[in-house]
Amino acid sequence: MPMANPSSLNPPVVPALTLECCHHRQARLREALHALDLRGAVITDRRHVHYFTGHWSRFVHNPVVWIDRDGPTILALPGPADHGVAAEEICVYPSNDDCTLVDDQRGSALHTLQGAWVNVERIGCDGPLWPQWTGAAQVVNLMDTLRTLRRCKDADEVALLSFALDASEKAYAHARQIIKPGLDETELWAQLQYIIAEHIGETTGELGNDFQVGAIGNAPRRREMQTGEIAIIDLGVMVRGYNGDMCRSIVVGGEPSPKQERAHQHILEAIAFIEATVKPGISCKSLFAQVQMMLDGFEGFSFRHHLGHGIGMNPHEAPRLNRLHDDHFAIGDLFTAEPGLYGHDLRAGIRIEHAYHLTKHGLVKLTNSTAELV
Repeated sequence: MPMANPSSLNPPVVPALTLECCHHRQARLREALHALDLRGAVITDRRHVHYFTGHWSRFVHNPVVWIDRDGPTILALPGPADHGVAAEEICVYPSNDDCTLVDDQRGSALHTLQGAWVNVERIGCDGPLWPQWTGAAQVVNLMDTLRTLRRCKDADEVALLSFALDASEKAYAHARQIIKPGLDETELWAQLQYIIAEHIGETTGELGNDFQVGAIGNAPRRREMQTGEIAIIDLGVMVRGYNGDMCRSIVVGGEPSPKQERAHQHILEAIAFIEATVKPGISCKSLFAQVQMMLDGFEGFSFRHHLGHGIGMNPHEAPRLNRLHDDHFAIGDLFTAEPGLYGHDLRAGIRIEHAYHLTKHGLVKLTNSTAELV
């Protein structure tokens, strides 16, 4: 396990969601509330609370926010805010009894806010609410509206997701130093955990899903990697509810076979095609079909999964680069593209995943570390 060094004592500061962008998101929500004839929205998902107010809390707590269509934003927290938040009013909900956490954090926060929607006829929510919290109000599910709002990423969200991707980039740089014959998959996974935690400097969510070597994916095993196998490492680092995602493929022993090199070059050509093709309005389904024709069957190898997906609060969001969905690219999309080839002669396969932000000025690549096999 790598040891700490002086630079690790001062890790980079996690980019905070900005008050300006939070107020902008609230304004967009208020426009939707007017269109739906809803007086306000009860937001209970801690990720959405963060999205609208900039407040991020520990996983054991459950802050709740009321966003009034024509009035204030009222935020219920487990304690005083330790920095500026996008709310006109803050109230503290009882989160513990003499330092023992209360069982129902969400219910305690809702009880504190309940007076905000007394005598209101229609309210929106981002999750199910017990009738005891809504009174006589009709409750409308806002999740479709929120998914639409969330798809167009603001500058502060791009900064936070880029920070998560930077942690992955550092992990891949370390992986290239330690991957060698005889290294246990679990040891690789543990060391990557360390590197990512050192970079972020706070508790993160799930690290990702693919750590097996000589296999297409899945959780690490107690198994030593062998010369010539490919380690397909797919990292989905989560920071404050936002999920990054990228993948690199590394040959154990550092000497790719001719077939591995040819497959790798063909995947790089597919990536270049994707980058030249993506523009607002382009069909994701059509792009998938074009890249599938390029890849599937190349030298007998297969391309057997989606081409990519949006990232954000969920690991997979719109736009979906998938034959089963008919999404179209739009300005503000933050998505990945992950072409790959798989087959026995590749010693599992090769997958390369980059992340991109589609702006009004064009496509911006957010992942810049080497995609080479060694």
